[in-house]
Amino acid sequence: MNKNSQRIFLRILFIVTLGVLPFLLKKTPRRDWIIVFVYNAVTNGILDRMIVKRKTVQYPVRPLPKLFKIHVLFDFLVYPTITIIINQLTYKDKPLMIFFKLFYITIPMLFIELWAERKTDLVKWKKGWEWYHTLASLTAKSLLTRLVIAVIRYVREKKEGARNEKEKNSTKELFS
Repeated sequence: MNKNSQRIFLRILFIVTLGVLPFLLKKTPRRDWIIVFVYNAVTNGILDRMIVKRKTVQYPVRPLPKLFKIHVLFDFLVYPTITIIINQLTYKDKPLMIFFKLFYITIPMLFIELWAERKTDLVKWKKGWEWYHTLASLTAKSLLTRLVIAVIRYVREKKEGARNEKEKNSTKELFS
């Protein structure tokens, strides 16, 4: 695949992801999906910068190459959007089911990266990076994001429960 075709591929990926994102954000709880998106994007940027700085992974063909060495499209749009999908698919699931469902997403992502690494200049693995590093990092990062939003929900529910209890007690005092 030549560089021009790869750039076209990235543009199409950008347009498709932007097209899908509003539909994903229509589902409730919208606030959770925004938190997941932002958390994932910020941590992706930080982690990818460290990996690129160590020259473990390189992105020869990438958006905004004069401004960034990381893959801003994947880090700040594509993967955060995929993370919303993961969190929507596992919204009410128990930990074991979350773990298994996660592989329905991360394994296809691994195959796409394998294709990109072997057939394009979109990503190049260096210094011992192998396919299992990609699978492990995608899985761990997605699980961590899922854990963070679960903790946020838990804390929010506890606060709302305490607030509701306080309001009940106030109402009882008024009518006593």
